[in-house]
Amino acid sequence: MSTGAVPGIRISVVVPCFNEGEVIGAFHTALTAALEKTGEHFEVCYVDDGSTDDTLENLRALAASSPQVRYTSFSRNFGKEAAMLAGLRMSQGAAVALMDADLQHPPELLHRMLELHRHGYDQVVAQRDRAGEGILRTAVSRVYYRAVRHFMDVGLVDGAGDFRLLSRRAVDSLLLLPESNRFSKGLFCWIGFDTVHFTYQNVQRAAGRSKWGGRRLLEYGIDGLLAFNTRPLRLAIHAGLWLFLSALAYALWIAGAAVLNGVDTPGYATLIVAVVALSGIQLVTVGVIGEYVGRIYHESKRRPHYVVRETERMAAAGSIARFPAPTTRTARS
Repeated sequence: MSTGAVPGIRISVVVPCFNEGEVIGAFHTALTAALEKTGEHFEVCYVDDGSTDDTLENLRALAASSPQVRYTSFSRNFGKEAAMLAGLRMSQGAAVALMDADLQHPPELLHRMLELHRHGYDQVVAQRDRAGEGILRTAVSRVYYRAVRHFMDVGLVDGAGDFRLLSRRAVDSLLLLPESNRFSKGLFCWIGFDTVHFTYQNVQRAAGRSKWGGRRLLEYGIDGLLAFNTRPLRLAIHAGLWLFLSALAYALWIAGAAVLNGVDTPGYATLIVAVVALSGIQLVTVGVIGEYVGRIYHESKRRPHYVVRETERMAAAGSIARFPAPTTRTARS
């Protein structure tokens, strides 16, 4: 858990990393330059989310060369939500900024975020525009956020992501939430507090490829829809009632037609369409219920959000065990 704010540290910057070895050096140079211009005492908390490239080696070197750098490395990839949680737990500053290491979150905006924080805001959110994005992705995102605002119990802002600055009391409030299925965009809105947004121009990645493909974005969107409401279950009830009333009306119509015109043989095509449609609705409903049940099952196991491989303190103390690369042996008969 967080140790709370440490006197003398004004701002902590939490940076989740996954395979960012190509850009982490350039990012750290730009970040420290921006932080030094603020004139505030700072620390940088890197979280290596089980990278398979040289990200961890770079973090070790940065921590060894700078007392302001701390890091935590996971035993495997646990996801960005777990990495952000670990970074918040590491942070010791009176204010905490969350940002990515790919330089799509411009470090020079931290000065403006600190200025707004001094005006009493607990959350300062940098909201990117969608310049440079494809037409299809922009349209899908807008439709998604419009649907989310209609269905969810919290309001999400299009373009408002993880790049934000939080006060210490906002961070402590987030750390009180123990859930395993975390959707930070919703959690940021759920805790409330005074929030201000400002817009900045979208920036392309400095190096490497985005880890957020179409499939991951779809899964993340589903997580968002299910994390803060039970309306999909309510919609299933409404759909069932509507189908029941429609079937009842259709049965009465058939009975009336039989009385007036005699018995008519039902159409095969109508029957097939009805069976396929009802089966599809049933499968979707069962899938929605199963998703909620699966989340309950996952929460009930109460597993930790992540497993730590090493930290900068372990590296400094020389308590990190070094093992040779695993080899495959053939059993002899």
